[in-house]
Amino acid sequence: MDPSALLKTRILVIDGATGTELAALNLKPADFGGAQYDGCNEHLNLTLPAAVAGVHDSYLAAGADIIETNTFGATSVVLAEYGLQDKAREINVAAARLARASAEKFSTPEKPRFVAGSLGPTTKALFVTGGITYDEMLQSYRAQAGALLEGGADLLLLETQQDMLNVRAGLTACFGAVKAAGKKVPVILSVTIGLDGKMLSGQDADAMYLAVSHYPLFALGFNCAAGPDEMRARVRRLAAISRFPVFCMPNAGLPLENGSYPETPENFASKIAGFARESRVNIAGGCCGTAPAHIKELARALDGLEPAPAPGATARGFSGVAAVLWDELEPPLLAGERANSIGSKLFRTMIADNKWDEAVSVAIRQAGA
Repeated sequence: MDPSALLKTRILVIDGATGTELAALNLKPADFGGAQYDGCNEHLNLTLPAAVAGVHDSYLAAGADIIETNTFGATSVVLAEYGLQDKAREINVAAARLARASAEKFSTPEKPRFVAGSLGPTTKALFVTGGITYDEMLQSYRAQAGALLEGGADLLLLETQQDMLNVRAGLTACFGAVKAAGKKVPVILSVTIGLDGKMLSGQDADAMYLAVSHYPLFALGFNCAAGPDEMRARVRRLAAISRFPVFCMPNAGLPLENGSYPETPENFASKIAGFARESRVNIAGGCCGTAPAHIKELARALDGLEPAPAPGATARGFSGVAAVLWDELEPPLLAGERANSIGSKLFRTMIADNKWDEAVSVAIRQAGA
């Protein structure tokens, strides 16, 4: 069954944290294939597939409609840190097949299960830190997305994204891989916004939405860096302006000093059900600190609640780091030509020479004029 059809009738539940479930198994270096691969959870898809399948099964048994592949760090960019970049395709195909087998084992006509191919943020950030070219990021993501589709993923989930240039590379790669595969596969984008209300690259929910609103996304939302309490306002805002179904995977609260998370499964589920009763969410699950118990309570709490309706009018505008929403402006809108690389040769030279402090000072003066 197409997940798009189900999305119209009920809230879909996605799984919880994978890394902590694997860590709880107290695996040894030999389980990862040797000391040189110790801690590389993605390599477990090849060296200890039963452990990965066990995590998938536990979330499916808890009631998840969607499980994620164990491929958060399975781009060649990340695997290169372990010398495994040449195994990127093999790891991703194996991971998708493992998740596919678990999903088929638990699927019924009344409750089909789906596999989301997970593409994490990598360890590089094109805008924030550099150290990689756009084309290198694009090719790494494209190879991963293609391998996940080859292994049988039903959806692609570009998740925990913190840099908008990474997002652009990732989405271009995902849609390119879908087209190359000749399949109709939904793509979900989930970004991470910190407690300051912004991504690491500076965008808030409005600016992020406007930057990706032209893509044909299956769903758009947030995961990680916040618990349900901190995520509530941004979920509400996104639901108000977005043309896409809303996705949310909060942490089990903010981490405590000892590394644990405070939200019990019951509290976690109750708070996300509150999002649903406000008609704010379409796909929900858990990120850091969540376990099968959280997903079990979440599935129970969301059962029978209506998904957020398709939005009517959506926000119009444009964004860089900040958003400009046409409907929230009192006309006329004045454009400052001094801070325009087309309208000012001096400003264009500053941008070309990476003289950002000087360029920002021009913009500040223009805004105050």
